[in-house]
Amino acid sequence: MAETLKTQLLDKQMKEVFDWSDDSTPVRDAMWNHVMDSNGHNTVKTIAEAKKWESMSDADLKKTAEDMLK
Repeated sequence: MAETLKTQLLDKQMKEVFDWSDDSTPVRDAMWNHVMDSNGHNTVKTIAEAKKWESMSDADLKKTAEDMLK
């Protein structure tokens, strides 16, 4: 059985998920860019962080993204 990844929230635009944002960037991309900027553009570290997002519940992911990006 193939593993199903939870990506629905990650693939929505920031403005669709957060009332404080008017950005059309997908949540995944905004989070990726933030992590890359904060760790000196270390792709390996960013991939390790991004893998965690795939297994989070929507509520946890939304909270993580909001804490990171707001």
